[in-house]
Amino acid sequence: MSRPPKPDNEEERLAALHSVDILDSAPERAFDDLVRIAAAICGVPMAAVTLIDRDRQWFKARVGMDHPDPSLDTSFCAHTILNPTTMTVVPDATRDARFADNPLVTAEHGIRFYAGAPLVTTEGLALGALCLVDETPRELTPFQLDALDALSRQVAQLLELRRLSQKLGHQLRERVWYEQQMQVYQQQLEQQNADLSEQTKTDPLTGLPNRRAFAAALDTAMRKAAQSGDPLAVAVLDVDHFKTVNDLHGHDEGDRVLVALGDMLRSQAAGRGLAARHGGEEFVILMPGATLEEARLQCEFMRQSVGLLPVGLPVSVSIGVAARQRDDSAEAMFRRADQALYEAKRTGRDRVVAAPG
Repeated sequence: MSRPPKPDNEEERLAALHSVDILDSAPERAFDDLVRIAAAICGVPMAAVTLIDRDRQWFKARVGMDHPDPSLDTSFCAHTILNPTTMTVVPDATRDARFADNPLVTAEHGIRFYAGAPLVTTEGLALGALCLVDETPRELTPFQLDALDALSRQVAQLLELRRLSQKLGHQLRERVWYEQQMQVYQQQLEQQNADLSEQTKTDPLTGLPNRRAFAAALDTAMRKAAQSGDPLAVAVLDVDHFKTVNDLHGHDEGDRVLVALGDMLRSQAAGRGLAARHGGEEFVILMPGATLEEARLQCEFMRQSVGLLPVGLPVSVSIGVAARQRDDSAEAMFRRADQALYEAKRTGRDRVVAAPG
């Protein structure tokens, strides 16, 4: 096992860490929120904010880690702070000479994947890391790497805010001014955290809600419909021969088609339901208050509207639609809509098929 060396500027780094006065402090929601967002965006079970002290690794916030190891000898994050300008990504720790015989790796259900973004001060000193951990080897997408980097900067801003708070507490005599400054910083950070949290619910290409957001909305709509007895329908829409669009015209043109389709679905669903991108060229529409026939007619209008999209390409869609039945589950209703979509594609595409009621 490769024991992490001390950074060349260790004393200066420790002085900066201790000036924040955060070690052994109580949990704080702002740090907890950022850890949860990082885990959600990157799809990992474990994440943490760690700070590297002289003889220990301390966890300010964590998710999925019941008994984290404070030892510096086994610390992945102690390696991360050695290069404040670069993230440390270990796709498979068993294949990395630094960690292959690390007890945290060789243990049952040991660490396989690790990614750590250093928490860097304005002076360029790394105090710790925002890290992700999984028991399964994996790779992060460019979007996930960018998100982790952005979130680590948010954590660093929280640390800077705390350091500034300590300094102001000694220097300022005007209590009102001090509280106003703190409130402004807090509001800015809360807004930034809210924006980052929204990214976990939004498809970055079309701006529509994503699969996770749609699943939550569908569950809520099902509960309301079960209580009120009001009708509810869901539709699954797929772009016909979309691979051909990408192959003949390129992925940029394919993305342009998806964006235009997303804009149309958003406007069609506005005020009456919810349209979301389910993945790839597949979209879903939630239609509260709509009977099966009403939903079918609405989907037929959407299908016809696709042919009028200003994309300069012949585009059509197939749609499957299903309505809530008595004692239905969200999964069962969605499955019927998906089966109706399959039937629409099997019988010629560019059509709407309603699942039997």
